[in-house]
Amino acid sequence: MTTRRDLLALAAAAGLAPALASPALAAAPARLSPADQALVDKAVAYLSGLKTAKGRFVQTDGRNVSTQGTIYLQRPGKARFEYDAPSGLTVVSDGSYVYVSDSRLKTFDGYPLKSTPLALFLAREIRLDRGVRVVRVARLADGFSITAADVRKETRGEITLNFSESPMRLIGWTITDARGAATRLRLTELSPTGAFPPATFALKDPRPRRGGRP
Repeated sequence: MTTRRDLLALAAAAGLAPALASPALAAAPARLSPADQALVDKAVAYLSGLKTAKGRFVQTDGRNVSTQGTIYLQRPGKARFEYDAPSGLTVVSDGSYVYVSDSRLKTFDGYPLKSTPLALFLAREIRLDRGVRVVRVARLADGFSITAADVRKETRGEITLNFSESPMRLIGWTITDARGAATRLRLTELSPTGAFPPATFALKDPRPRRGGRP
């Protein structure tokens, strides 16, 4: 079962979910070679050009449990993760907050966008040299990965972004939280598209209203 922490680990691309700091993850900044810096620049250029996109994802948590769903991105600020049934989870960023709704558990929670890893993807200007520390750059069989941490410590842990190069595209990410638990998200499709209706990035609290709660 996917937990709310797993989601924020995703969205906390989200996985940058708030958690206690861990010395093991307090990695020193990498001294990037010119080749590594070129890959970082290439990734930033790609992400900056990804304004609106829709795709499918497979998320695997630390217990090796997988869930699937549909992802909608509209930069700056907005994203929606719809999990397939039987999961009742929906995660939406409206530009200011990330809301997590579980229709099965009848829960609804909100977190400031800036405290989740999603802030990295959804920023108006994507920067991997301001507020974010590149910990390492690694070559993959058909691409490369970039691992980064938030130097402002508003989010704890690390995020590793995986890219293919032919063609250049984001193929997934891994969020490692401050406790060392990893949540992997693999994008099976992610294609640019047109703008989405505003309702795509709105999520209403489904719980009955009670006294004192708006």
